[in-house]
Amino acid sequence: MTKLAANCSLLFTEYPLPSRPDAARESGFDAIEFWWPFPTAAPSSRDVAEFCTAVEQSGLPLIGLNFFAGDTSQGDRGVLSWTGREVEFRDNVDVVIAIAERLGTRAFTALYGNRLDGVSFGAQRETALENLDYAAAALEKIGGSVLLEPLSSSPRYPLLAAGDVVNVIDEFEAATHRRNVSLLADVYHLKVNGYDPVTALLTYRDRVGHVQVADAPGRHEPGTGTIDFEAIRATLDQIGYDSWVAAEYVPSGATADGLGWLGTW
Repeated sequence: MTKLAANCSLLFTEYPLPSRPDAARESGFDAIEFWWPFPTAAPSSRDVAEFCTAVEQSGLPLIGLNFFAGDTSQGDRGVLSWTGREVEFRDNVDVVIAIAERLGTRAFTALYGNRLDGVSFGAQRETALENLDYAAAALEKIGGSVLLEPLSSSPRYPLLAAGDVVNVIDEFEAATHRRNVSLLADVYHLKVNGYDPVTALLTYRDRVGHVQVADAPGRHEPGTGTIDFEAIRATLDQIGYDSWVAAEYVPSGATADGLGWLGTW
């Protein structure tokens, strides 16, 4: 059986955020994940405590969480490579570690960040590697890891293919000798960007640390688009992937009404 998690930043949004973990449990999911659930990189200790309490009361493990990604409503897609916001990112790492220690979460996604006007690619790359080292070093102490992913529909985001992410990881590993950064294989983003998810999974099988699913086009439930999820499941079996698969899609209606696909997994 595939271990299924619900991304509660996209699923169950008909409920207030503190109620979504309970809704995921009642709908049959085994775990949850979230994007960064606060508007700032360093929220108050009270806000963090309320979030952690909601997760704990659901009884589901929080298996994944994003680092602060900037103002995503305005098009930001991470601050890992955002030269000039290094202090903000590192303050966020401290909060992430506190959440990890309380909830047992061990996988954290860092969106790379868009290309910046007036900043060279090389400067952004150096910022990304330095920030990545800071985050990976902090998480290494508690057995945690950083996930990097390609994104679609963000023209200024430079990581489009699984290979783009692996190139960053290769450079990071060569510079630091750390081994706790891996590929988040989101089959939706890969497909929309013109890449075959099955080929990506096979090619980078040793780099995959997490998998997320949504169908394309539309980013709705598996079975609403053109992605061959039977092939995805067979490939995950073939490569021996035994970790979590997270549903990270936009429900086409009420979340609970679109969960018929769960039975096929």
